[in-house]
Amino acid sequence: MTGAATGRGRIDKRRAILDAAFAVFARRGYAQACVQEIADEAGVAKPTVYNHLTDKETLLREAVEAAADVISAECLAAVGRISEHGSDPEAALRDSAHRMLRICNSERSRALRALTYAQLTTFPDLADTVQDRTSHRIAEALADRFARLVVAGQLRAPDPVLAAEQFLALLTGPLESRSRLGTRKVPVAELKTIADAAADTFLSAYATR
Repeated sequence: MTGAATGRGRIDKRRAILDAAFAVFARRGYAQACVQEIADEAGVAKPTVYNHLTDKETLLREAVEAAADVISAECLAAVGRISEHGSDPEAALRDSAHRMLRICNSERSRALRALTYAQLTTFPDLADTVQDRTSHRIAEALADRFARLVVAGQLRAPDPVLAAEQFLALLTGPLESRSRLGTRKVPVAELKTIADAAADTFLSAYATR
């Protein structure tokens, strides 16, 4: 019992450090952030940070990965709702699209984009890491849902992978524009407009007649 509690405590402390690191890096940038500030925000001693994560670069990379994983999990849950609407793929698409846009418009998502863009010169591979853990995973899940709708005769998409890519583009393109590359929080009403327009355009191309 003690061992389990100790293990859980270590996991919780590591999560607190990664959350604090992401917040500090997003707020101050990689160059200006310091490990002591991260330790203070996490409520731990500076040596504790180094015990869990060996250096500042590792802190950045793992904090970015953790934030990307949270966003990905939330979006995957939204995609999963497509199968919950039974024979109404239009309602499913609109619901899923709106949920994904709200997630991508969240403070965490906008901070992740800003931090990734800011570090393109110093850590160019971070962009690949974020894409692999977010958009690529989400596209795969969408493609799976679309393939099921095709089999059920509710969608006519010869290439579900391409259809998923196009649907995401219909969502993220307008969001990036209206959010000014993530620097502006888009109002909920605008998110609904984007989601509905994306669903309308997608269904006009792929819905069964």
